[in-house]
Amino acid sequence: MSNQQTFNNFSEFYPYYLEEHSDVTCRRLHFVGSLLVLVVALWALTTGKLVWLLALPVIGYGFAWVGHFKFEKNRPATFKYPLYSLMGDWVMFRDMLIGRIRF
Repeated sequence: MSNQQTFNNFSEFYPYYLEEHSDVTCRRLHFVGSLLVLVVALWALTTGKLVWLLALPVIGYGFAWVGHFKFEKNRPATFKYPLYSLMGDWVMFRDMLIGRIRF
């Protein structure tokens, strides 16, 4: 039997996502990883060095997973809820950027 929660939509998922990111260092690592993804993507697209786009998942998830395994001490939501988790990464990034979430 699975103990996986079910969510009908992203609005139901996001509070759970934030609970899974209660450690400030984990959130900071998520922020840095997301910011680097944007910077590297923009750089790769403007310079034509498109092979660097292949590094984006490693950059984004690398920082996030270090935050989860080392600081948050939990398993990333990506493994259970891949699409909602990806959406949550960017909503949390925005929320940190505008000061809605402390980081």
